[in-house]
Amino acid sequence: MSTDATTTDPTAVGPGGRPDLSDVDGFWTVPVEERAAAFAWLRTNEPIPFYPEPAFGYIEPGPGFHALTRLDDVVEASRTPQVFTSGAGSTSVVDQPPEFAEFFGSMINMDDPRHARLRRIVSRGFTPRRLAQLTEDVQRAATRIVDDVIDRGECDAVTDISARLPLKIVCDMMGIPESQHGFVFDRTNVILGAQDPEYVPEGTDVVTALLTAGGELAALMKELGAAREQNPTDDVTSALVNAEIDGERLTPDELASFFVLLVVAGNETTRNAISWGLKFLTDNPDQRAAWLADLDGVTPTAIDEIVRLASPVIYMRRTLARDAVLGGKELTAGDKVALFYWAANRDPAHFPDPDRFDVRRSPNPHVGFGGPGPHFCLGAHLARREMAVMFRELLTRVPDIHVTGEPQRLRSMFINGIKHLPVAFAAGGAR
Repeated sequence: MSTDATTTDPTAVGPGGRPDLSDVDGFWTVPVEERAAAFAWLRTNEPIPFYPEPAFGYIEPGPGFHALTRLDDVVEASRTPQVFTSGAGSTSVVDQPPEFAEFFGSMINMDDPRHARLRRIVSRGFTPRRLAQLTEDVQRAATRIVDDVIDRGECDAVTDISARLPLKIVCDMMGIPESQHGFVFDRTNVILGAQDPEYVPEGTDVVTALLTAGGELAALMKELGAAREQNPTDDVTSALVNAEIDGERLTPDELASFFVLLVVAGNETTRNAISWGLKFLTDNPDQRAAWLADLDGVTPTAIDEIVRLASPVIYMRRTLARDAVLGGKELTAGDKVALFYWAANRDPAHFPDPDRFDVRRSPNPHVGFGGPGPHFCLGAHLARREMAVMFRELLTRVPDIHVTGEPQRLRSMFINGIKHLPVAFAAGGAR
């Protein structure tokens, strides 16, 4: 039964049935089923609600934001970037301190023409030829990851499996030595886990922690970029520092900021999609059987279904450049809107039985990689490839891998993250 009903359990969605999307602890930590029911209530009763901005302690809340919960509204906002702009910030409904722009101001927080200029340059590092060359690297990395756990019979699927693959691929692409991979992993956890006490302990100055993590990653890339300018290799950093389009090149600050975006987005999102996929397969043994019965045929649709249902990036923000009407609601220049991909990907108007995990779902017009338009995920093809290779490796070598406890979820309204996920399987598996 679809959860898009006009009434739900009020305890699941807040007083009077209306959820408080600004309450990080009271809403974003509830069971996923309750979150789905809450968004279903909104889609039916108040599809573009307005909320005060969350209080994070280290940032002064602004005037509030509108939440987009329907797929049609998210798609419309995504494909009209001249109205729904990104330059004022896209990764937080609360305006970030100005000093954050130095490390976290990459093209994801830009509008054209500057966004188009940067994207043209960095796209030189993501050509079809280069991505094709990565296929063997992804396979080797996935094989090694399973080799390392196969005799144990159990592990933490996040730290031992799903986090290792995208981290290694992104770092290897950029030419980061393996001795620095743990350093990069820890800093990205701080950046996206700033609201979670496991990564930024209570009492810590959050602004300092974020600026330190961003600054350290930026310094690493600036040093590497300078070296590659003098002695180019075949990695993406070399391609980026030496790429020139219409006489323009990336500045050291632009390169560093892009690297921070790449390791954060390329690591966290794929890591969480793989982790949620293991949870979905455990909860839906019939879908595991269907996938195993036709690996080649089902893998493409299964990967997109995992991305849809997991929606690792919960939302992105846009700011109105001028007055507009969206979904029948009048919006004013300067208004903030949050494009809730997590909710849009469960819109029953486009996804029959939206809460069901269906590895053969087709069509599947999800926005798990962002909506259509200039900000669609640059690494979507690579993310799909990493997931496909990792799940093929797991399903063929440890086909009985299953979750044995509740996921430890990240405390965040921005990333639908899993920090730890216990899994078990028959030790030895297939070599």
